Amino acid sequence: MNRNNSLNAVKLAETVMPGGVNSPVRAFKSVGLSPVVIKRAEESKIFDIDGNEYIDYVMSYGPMILGHSDKRVIKAITDASANGFSFGATTEGEIELAGLINRHFPSVEMVRLVNSGTEAVMSAIRLARGYTKRDKIIKFEGCYHGHSDSMLVKAGSGALTTSVPSSSGVTECLSKDTLVANYNDIESVKNLFLKNRGGVAGIIIEPVAANMGVVLPEEGFLKDLIDLTHENGGLIIFDEVITGFRLSLGGAQGLFNLKPDITCLGKIIGGGLPIGAFGGRKDIMEYLSPLGPVYHAGTLSGNPICVAAGIATIKAIEEDNAISKANEAANYLIKSLRDELKNFDDKITINSISSLITIFFKCGGVYNFSDVMKSDINHFKKFFGIVLNEGLFIAPSQYEAMFLSSKHTQADMDKTAFIIKKAIKEIL
Repeated sequence: MNRNNSLNAVKLAETVMPGGVNSPVRAFKSVGLSPVVIKRAEESKIFDIDGNEYIDYVMSYGPMILGHSDKRVIKAITDASANGFSFGATTEGEIELAGLINRHFPSVEMVRLVNSGTEAVMSAIRLARGYTKRDKIIKFEGCYHGHSDSMLVKAGSGALTTSVPSSSGVTECLSKDTLVANYNDIESVKNLFLKNRGGVAGIIIEPVAANMGVVLPEEGFLKDLIDLTHENGGLIIFDEVITGFRLSLGGAQGLFNLKPDITCLGKIIGGGLPIGAFGGRKDIMEYLSPLGPVYHAGTLSGNPICVAAGIATIKAIEEDNAISKANEAANYLIKSLRDELKNFDDKITINSISSLITIFFKCGGVYNFSDVMKSDINHFKKFFGIVLNEGLFIAPSQYEAMFLSSKHTQADMDKTAFIIKKAIKEIL
């Protein structure tokens, strides 16, 4: 593929933005390539400024479950824009979006809209600390919860991709209140509670990890985690920024029939526009200002254009049965891959749930961060370069998921399976 325009744009970008990007993984550093520069997208496809077409499996890291450029969402954005961009005051749209979230997430009795998943997590953690009057938070190694200071301790996703599991600039004072457990290891959590008796405000977890690649919770792990947290007087926070409105209309908690105390949402609830939310039990949420002592504010929180996009997206998901369609596409692709790649079972592992997929260059199961780190990164680098050149746009990191949408077709899946098989045969 010719990427001369992208190369020139990247050189210019590097003179005006750190690393030439506004988010580290976009720099393609972990795969040793120069990034493509995107111009437009439509349904399951994305197009770079050189005119190259790719089947998109990044999908803006999750929100585009309807595919790109859904006409209903575009109309909602256009209509909302005509009335003004931001008011710093309450709108009817905020109330409607909150009601849609409550309808599908019964654990979210009240909700506060914010501007990103990172802000949702940051605020939820502050709320948990304020409500319990405790300082410490337990997270899991390899799980990523945004880039707020206290969460950049053994983080996943982009932090893993750049080989920086924690960040310079995060003070020791902040990091000491973040305790790290092992995903799918309830004993590691019990030990932290014992060592910090009466000091743990709560636990935050991706109920299905998707930021160290897709790693599923073992049967009973999440239920045991909730019970253990409550026994020790803490709150359980589900980070469903990726899984919300994707694994099911009620997210992972709906799929697994669980009820966390606080839920963080993002991605899909804005249809690709910047928004986030956190919500939970009424008595907890009423600890937020202006009712309670835990402060949170945001001029652009509940921005009318983002809210309109979110309402249109959720309604379209309901109308189209979009989650089932995305799942069907994923199941078809997984079956094709397993059939095509059965001779490589000792060299790769495919983890998947609903419309999330990760191919790990590792034999045996992948159940936690330690397993993930045994993946062959050099094989992934070669794999990424081949599939990109053949027209698949996947995340430039072993530690991410492939995201499917309701607009991925059987023809897309057949082409994808063919390209992946070709790449893996060439590498292995």
